[in-house]
Amino acid sequence: MTEAILLVGGKGTRLRPLTVNTPKPMVPAAGVPFLTHQLARARAAGVEHVVLATSYLAEVFEPHFGDGSSLGLSLEYVTEEEPLGTGGAIRNVASRLHSGPEDAVLVFNGDILTGLDIRALVATHETSGADVSLHLTRVEDPRAFGLVPTDPTGRVTAFLEKPQTPEEIVTDQINAGAYVFRRSVIDTIPTGRPVSVERETFPELLATGAHLQGLVDSTYWLDLGTPQAFVRGSADLVLGRAPSPAVPGRCGDRLVLPTARVAPDAKLTGGTVVGAGAVVGEGARVTGSTLHEGAVVEAGAVVTDSLIGAGARIGARTVLTGAVIGDGAHVGPDNELRDGIRVWCDTTVPQGAIRFSSDQ
Repeated sequence: MTEAILLVGGKGTRLRPLTVNTPKPMVPAAGVPFLTHQLARARAAGVEHVVLATSYLAEVFEPHFGDGSSLGLSLEYVTEEEPLGTGGAIRNVASRLHSGPEDAVLVFNGDILTGLDIRALVATHETSGADVSLHLTRVEDPRAFGLVPTDPTGRVTAFLEKPQTPEEIVTDQINAGAYVFRRSVIDTIPTGRPVSVERETFPELLATGAHLQGLVDSTYWLDLGTPQAFVRGSADLVLGRAPSPAVPGRCGDRLVLPTARVAPDAKLTGGTVVGAGAVVGEGARVTGSTLHEGAVVEAGAVVTDSLIGAGARIGARTVLTGAVIGDGAHVGPDNELRDGIRVWCDTTVPQGAIRFSSDQ
């Protein structure tokens, strides 16, 4: 297998304000756009040609990655004029594939951080003779996901909607967002309209007797669709819990990119990332957080499990816990923001405007 389709067209609505100016796959994780990690892992698994199915802020991708040669890949870009869903996006780029009808094509979502053994998924596909093979993962609480039960040989037997009662939880296996398609199956997806592979393509294939094979691989899996998940994923990459050959430095408690400045007595822990040109002031404590390019954390600030956008500034002695600060925003000194609060791009929060008492 030498080629893949990467679905990177989503708007990333749940990640706003981080995705106001940047498409979700281009938001930095562990110092580089998240998409870099996916492309590097695909290349390490033997993929040579990748077609990016773009839509939202599509113009951002090619200037950054170009033809892909810097990653050892050949990249092509196809832009949807109207959102087509996962299946529609796959079908929309099919003309750029080089594979023959019986060849395997890898397809993966642009917002999943995973330790999947890609070669094992391809090998499962080829040895089972499947039409489509799916990466499945096990989760402790499957109520938020569609369920994918399999028989003892790994063959998929059903696609079930999110369970509403305990009796409906017949498996803890869910669709983990990576697939291997027989190329001829891609060509059967309808053109020119939105299609969901999860809700339409896969159930219809199953109903017509197609062979869908599941590979359960639960080494590491995280949907980066929310800010809390994204900051966790970035930290896990830095800490070495999530594998990627694209982390620009050694794994450890922190990752400080070149041209960033960190005061000698500042403390960075928990997989914190300090982006290029960012500044961390004297006595500041930053834990499990990400500072994007040019962000500033002033003296004495305490930042925990938070994301700070490009060019944003956090004032002295301000405390952030689980906060998301948009690009160019300015949170003045002596504020306390926590519990998932989001500050929009270019917003100013005056000194001491937001505080929580100790009994709240």
